[in-house]
Amino acid sequence: MRIYQVETPRPSRYTGNLNAAHRWSLPGLADCPGCGATWSTAGLHYPCVDLTSLPTRHEYEEPRAEPYEEWARLREQVRPQVPHGFALMPGTKFGPMTGRASGTFGQLHLQAWSLSLRSEALEQLRQSGLQGLNGCPMQLKGSKRNPPELLELQLTPCGRFHPDCLPSDREPPCPTCGVESYGLPAPYLLDTTSIPTTVDVFRLADWPTLILATQRFVDAVQRLELEGVTFRQVAVR
Repeated sequence: MRIYQVETPRPSRYTGNLNAAHRWSLPGLADCPGCGATWSTAGLHYPCVDLTSLPTRHEYEEPRAEPYEEWARLREQVRPQVPHGFALMPGTKFGPMTGRASGTFGQLHLQAWSLSLRSEALEQLRQSGLQGLNGCPMQLKGSKRNPPELLELQLTPCGRFHPDCLPSDREPPCPTCGVESYGLPAPYLLDTTSIPTTVDVFRLADWPTLILATQRFVDAVQRLELEGVTFRQVAVR
């Protein structure tokens, strides 16, 4: 089994930049009663989760940290809107990215832990038989008359680090908020038993800023000559 980390090419002939953000988010957590931590995660983006019909949607518009009881109330209030099994952590973001785009974009674009692509690229990848490609149109303005039509992929959080790459003396996860205090292993190693079989591109559940792809995804991108990202193979055991 071969798994690859999706990366931005350096250097790149594309100059695309997104100055955009998701409309809603869960607050951060303040002073967890289990471990005392104040924290917010990065990388959990659910752009296809639209809170427009939620009467209390305004409660998710202001970035802030909340005590655990209030944070948990907001989490449970939004849970029915989120696909089953998707993690809800402090700082989880919802809704399409809205903002401005500048520069030139390839068929795929990776920025700020978001993987986006042009609609024709999404259709080509779907026709190649790839699984788990759910894209949400971004709401972008640009300096040009016609800004790029990009869709952000809603990536399933799954997959785990292999225990052999984690500190042997690490503390167990907080039983209340689930936070773990260790840095990104370098290099990291994936647990083969946790690799998904129903999606071809996903976020690593243990570290959501890492976007990973299967060999099938890499082969399709290269066969179709889609540009904008590169791939680096990661170890699996």
